[in-house]
Amino acid sequence: MAYQVKTPWWLSHLVYPRLIWKMPASDEPTVYITFDDGPHPIATRYALDMMEQYHAKATFFCIGKNVVAHPELYSELLAKGHTTGNHTYNHLNGWKSKTKTYLENIHQASSHINSRIFRPPYGKIRRGQASRLLKASWKIYMWDVLSGDFDRNITGQQCAENVLKNIQPGSIIVFHDSEKAWERMSYALPQVLAYCKNKNWMLKALPKY
Repeated sequence: MAYQVKTPWWLSHLVYPRLIWKMPASDEPTVYITFDDGPHPIATRYALDMMEQYHAKATFFCIGKNVVAHPELYSELLAKGHTTGNHTYNHLNGWKSKTKTYLENIHQASSHINSRIFRPPYGKIRRGQASRLLKASWKIYMWDVLSGDFDRNITGQQCAENVLKNIQPGSIIVFHDSEKAWERMSYALPQVLAYCKNKNWMLKALPKY
């Protein structure tokens, strides 16, 4: 499975410069942990419990159909002060979807996810699709560090090291609250949270506006 843990400079600055890959430096060093693909009854519950234990906030990019299946979990995300974002209704790959179909799927998810922030599944979005969303006042968040928790060929410790070797203030980290990622995410997340707390880094949700 080919993917890059650390987002390359050319991708964020030359190919998709209008998308948000990392947050600017601030007086309070801050890291932004995000979760894709939920809500999921086991993985999302665990993520919520861990974030509460560390007094941290996160951003959950939700799939519309999963919100429909688990509305109580989605409501709890909001009630506990986390930010939610749109991750399409059916986890569509933008590279393999017509723009009209892709945008319709995002708007379908919007019926259940009250948010104007978006992350494309697989990180795959055509520039024309992105332009249409940006013109409609969406914010598109990508990432600085990919944990690789979806990769069944790595261990939980390798997943943790993917993050710990690359994390820095301003980093946007991707985990997944999903069945596929559960084993590695549940192992790596506490290590990452503890590391950030030991560094006295803030753990905040991404801005909604």
